[in-house]
Parts: sequence; C-alpha cells; structure tokens
Amino acid sequence: MRIRPFAVVAATMVSALALAACGANSEGPAEPAGETSADGGGAAGKVGVILPETATSARWEGFDKPMLEKALRAEGFEPDVQNAQGDVQKFSTLADGMISQGVKVLIIAAINSEIGSAVATKAKNAGIPTIDYDRLNLGGSSDYYVSFDNVKVGELQGQGLADALKGKKGAEVIEIEGAPTDNNATLFHEGQRNVLQPLYDSGDLELVQSQPIDGWENQKGGVMFEQILTSNGGKVDGVVAANDGLAGAVITVLKKNGLNGTVPVTGQDATADGLKAILRGDQYMTVFKPIQQEADAVAALAAALAEGDTAAADAIASDVSKDPEGNRDVKSVLLEPELITKNEVKKVVDEGYVPAADICGGDLQQVCAELGIS
Repeated sequence: MRIRPFAVVAATMVSALALAACGANSEGPAEPAGETSADGGGAAGKVGVILPETATSARWEGFDKPMLEKALRAEGFEPDVQNAQGDVQKFSTLADGMISQGVKVLIIAAINSEIGSAVATKAKNAGIPTIDYDRLNLGGSSDYYVSFDNVKVGELQGQGLADALKGKKGAEVIEIEGAPTDNNATLFHEGQRNVLQPLYDSGDLELVQSQPIDGWENQKGGVMFEQILTSNGGKVDGVVAANDGLAGAVITVLKKNGLNGTVPVTGQDATADGLKAILRGDQYMTVFKPIQQEADAVAALAAALAEGDTAAADAIASDVSKDPEGNRDVKSVLLEPELITKNEVKKVVDEGYVPAADICGGDLQQVCAELGIS
C-alpha cells in the first residue's frame, strides 16, 4: 500500500460500515449520556469521548455527539461524550476524569496534536486503548485513527473552485485555511493544492495569498480575508475557505463589498448555514462527510479493542495514515467525502443530516421547491 507523508489512503469499507444517518446541524436527538436505551444499555462498560469545541463548527455537537452516542449504545456501551470547548486544560481534565473512571476505550478528537498526544500517553499508561477520532495526533501514540480521507476533502474543494472558475483565465484566488496546529488542515491544504497548484503554475489561476487561521476562528478568518482583499485592491475572483464557518465569515465580507454571489466560495461540513448559503448562491460548494459512518466505524473499533481483539480491530482499520512527526504508520479507517453543490443539497436532507425546515424557510422556500427539497 502506497503511503504519502501528510496523506491518507482511500477508504475501502464505507459500504460495510454505513448505517442510516440521523441528526441535524443543531443539537441532535441524543439520549442523555449514561442512560440505558433499547439498542445498548452499557453492559459492555463505559467509553469516553472528548470532542474539541463548538465555537468554529456546528458539527461537533449537532452531528458527532448524538451520532457517537447512538453508535456506542448500539455496541452495548455507556457513552460519556464531553466537549472541551476549545480549552486544552479542560480537555486534559476531562481525560483525567475518564481515565480515573476506568473507561474501556478513550476516543479523542483533540484541539491540537500536543494535547491529544499527552492524553493518549496518559491513557496508554493506564492500560486504556485510545482512538484518534477525525484528527490524527502527530507524534502521538494512539494505535488507531478513524476519519475521512482528508486529502480527498481538499481535492474536492480545489476541484469545486476550479470548476467554478473554469474559463476565467488568470482568476485571482485567496485561500483561507484552517488552524496550522490541526493536521486535518494540513491535509485539506495538500488536497487543494493537488488540484490548484498546476493551475497556479500555468497562470490559469493566480494565487493572491494563502492564510491559515489560528484555532479555525471564524471572526479572525473574516478579518484576515478583509485585510487581504483590501491589500489586493478589493479584487478577488474565488475563495478557498476550509470549512463552512470560515466560508460564512468570508461571505459576510463579500456582502459588505457587494461581491457575494459573484465570487465562488468553497466550504466543508454541509452545515445548515453552509447549505443555505449555497442555495442563495453565496457559497459555491461544501463537502459532505456522512458522520454517522464515522461514528459507526469508531464504535465498532472500540468494541473490538474493549474485548482485546486486535485482529478484529485491524480488520476494521484496514487503511494506513502516515504520522511524519512520530515516524509511524497508524492503522486507520478512512471514509469517502462527497462534493455538494446546489443540485446536491437535497441529498444531505434526504439522508437525514439536516432537516428541510432548517434550510428552506423565508427567501429559500421557492428554491427548495424547485430542487424538490422537502
């Protein structure tokens, strides 16, 4: 199997792990952590999950939390899903509590690799297996990783922008990227450049500036974008925004300058706000990551690890990701993302990730009706 630094290998198990999606972009239909349910009951013990934040992306509480709780209960676990709210000290404290409670497995979507690696080391010393969820902790010690093919995510973003600017020779592009401390942001950028760099090199497109945004902070992204736009004489033809939150901040600036709807903007996560922006024509595309598949995969992997069945775990995590800082190969589950433009918004709704009522009100009623979204 070919392995690239900062890259991942395409998923081979999507169909085997996919279950019917549920949830919404706002708080989903989660059952309170610790309660029993018809599809679980906690007989297999407790599994701890620490999510990173809520400020920059709606996905963690709206999608991941309820879907992880559902998937873990289906495997017989009692899920304890907590959110660190972007605070590394809180992340560490939550981990200490879960480790002291003796969780069977610890699943971590870390704020950055440093805290993620530190937590994984603590858990390993306590004999608790850890799984890196959605974000690989560089230099860490987790033996398994579950995510989407994040280079592919970036390639979809790059291709979306290239399609939107096709035939516009020399179109000027600004890139607003994710946090430099998040390995996923590195992978997204790599994928974007796989598509866009040849176009920059040929002169078909012109890169004005590429700017990472610390902490994925949307407000900071908007401020940086406005500064770059101003320094470029108020000119831009296309924007690579690494997720829907940053895209929204970019669109706010474009509106202020009378450019929204004429400048294609990329995104990611298929949030309700992102989908509404696409329906309005302010955002060109987003990347849909069916998170129930990710939750189901990590729950199945946790079940194998809780039983000490590494052979079963290895069969589930049949892909490989490269950790260049740790000089190691990490057994992985890497799922396939999907490009969503205006004509594909219906798919996200039909699969249950965002209710039509969340995106089709007011000025978008007619657009939804034309696209058959209900």
